[in-house]
Amino acid sequence: MALDIERVGFAPDYVDYREALALQEEIHGRVSRKEQQNTVLLLEHEPVFTAGKRTEPHEYPQDGTDVVPIDRGGKLTWHGPGMLVGYPIVRLPEPIDVVAYVRLLEEILIDVIADFGIEGHRVEGRSGVWILGEGIEPDRKIAAIGIRVSRRTTMHGFALNCSNDLAAFSSFIPCGITDASVTTMSAQAGRNITPSDVVERVERELAAQADRLAAQFTVEQETATA
Repeated sequence: MALDIERVGFAPDYVDYREALALQEEIHGRVSRKEQQNTVLLLEHEPVFTAGKRTEPHEYPQDGTDVVPIDRGGKLTWHGPGMLVGYPIVRLPEPIDVVAYVRLLEEILIDVIADFGIEGHRVEGRSGVWILGEGIEPDRKIAAIGIRVSRRTTMHGFALNCSNDLAAFSSFIPCGITDASVTTMSAQAGRNITPSDVVERVERELAAQADRLAAQFTVEQETATA
C-alpha cells in the first residue's frame, strides 16, 4: 500500500515545533477525510520542550523555559538537534487497537537500532524503546513514543535519540519517570550516529511495515464545482 514519507528538515535546517505541529494538523485533516495518502513526516526540531496531556504543573521547568502544551499522551519531554523525530499521520486499521500501533512503532525502532549494533527492548508498563540496565544501573530510554488518535487517524509519534545532547534532560524528569534515565544511539555504539545516518533505515522499515501500520484506502479526489 502507499505510504508517503517526507523528509521535512534535517541539520542544519532544523524545523520549528509549532510550524511542524500546524503541518501535522493540516495533513491529519486531509488523511482523515481520505483526501491524502497516509503520510510520515521525518525531521529534526529546533530545541523545544513539549508537555503532553498528563503533565502536572509542578513538572514544568521552573526557569521560564518555553513549553508547548500539546494533545498527545505522555508527559514533559524535549526535542532538538540530534534527535530523529517521526510523525506518522495514518488511518488505523479496524478494529482500532492503539496499543498494537504503539507496539509496532516500538518494533520498528528496535529493528532500526539493531542494524547499528544496539539491542533495544520493551519495558513492561512503559512505552518506547529501552536499553536495559545492569546491576544498579537504571534502564535508559533511547526512543520515546507519544501519540493521539482522532477520527481513526494518528498524530505525533516517536523521537529516537541519535546524537542529541542529553544535558537538556537534566532540567526535568523525562516523561515523569523517576527511576530511569535516557541515552542515545551514539552513546550506546561508542561513535557518532546522527539522524541523517539513520533516516534511510527508518524509511525502509516504515515502508516494509506499511500494511501493518495503517489502513489501506483510495484517496478521494475533490470534485471541482462550477
